[in-house]
Amino acid sequence: MMGGDAELAGEIKSLKKEKKAVILAHNYQLGEVQDVADYVGDSLELSRIAADSHADVIVFCGVRFMAETAAILCPDKKILLPEPSAGCPMADMATAAELKRKKRELPDATVVCYVNTTAEVKAESDICCTSANAVEVVSAVENDHILFVPDKYLGHYVSTRVDKKLTLWPGFCPAHARIMPQRIVELKKEYPQAKVVVHPECRPEVISLADEVLGTGGMCRYARRDDVRQLIVGTEIGIIYRLRKENPDKLFIPLSEQAICPDMKLITLEKILRSLQRLSPEVKVPEPIRIKAKAAVDRMLAMI
Repeated sequence: MMGGDAELAGEIKSLKKEKKAVILAHNYQLGEVQDVADYVGDSLELSRIAADSHADVIVFCGVRFMAETAAILCPDKKILLPEPSAGCPMADMATAAELKRKKRELPDATVVCYVNTTAEVKAESDICCTSANAVEVVSAVENDHILFVPDKYLGHYVSTRVDKKLTLWPGFCPAHARIMPQRIVELKKEYPQAKVVVHPECRPEVISLADEVLGTGGMCRYARRDDVRQLIVGTEIGIIYRLRKENPDKLFIPLSEQAICPDMKLITLEKILRSLQRLSPEVKVPEPIRIKAKAAVDRMLAMI
């Protein structure tokens, strides 16, 4: 950390103790934010940590739907999102009103929603899933017709691994959509010994060229394997910082330098400190929505 960052980190550590707070950072956050966090992980992993924590205050360094998920799971805690404008373009591609209309069109379908959705959309869904357990969740649903919301690429990946009819919502992650298959071909020529791991939010033609298809938590575990020495990584580039930090003797090559989520880069050390000082901005989910959304999340948690 640079001098200024080290000073800010010290202030944050002191204030965190005073406020009985815990700092959670998603794998795509800036390196200095990951360094100051108590836990770094994927969105659901962090929300479960929040629910199990004895802290009074959760500072969630991610995007809004992640903080909302934490608020859904632990209504007794104060959930802070240091930058309230940090959103998710893919989550915004599905609204509760649109989902209600689609459910009327497809009354026989079970709604499986990716955790990358708003609380309101979760409340209109039957069950949630993550990128890591989407195949498992869809397989376990008794119905053979699934309405999968909102990521068409994750939904397509699931459809290739289950014997069910999936109706796919037309949403996608702009950062993962920038990752192209030709780049894998180029990098494999340059690094012939490297493994290729990509996120299931990637395009099908990218997924077809990968050695492994994993969520961010799975990528971190895969990178620790002894047989993995060089890894071409197809996801938002923020994870490269964590991979290199945890595996300093290995080589990590981002599949695309353009795979950047601007919203994930909005939170800074200054904003974390200000959030702790003011105990705001706070993320709350209205109780009727929270209860319905929690039921969808709980059904998933009961399966895994």
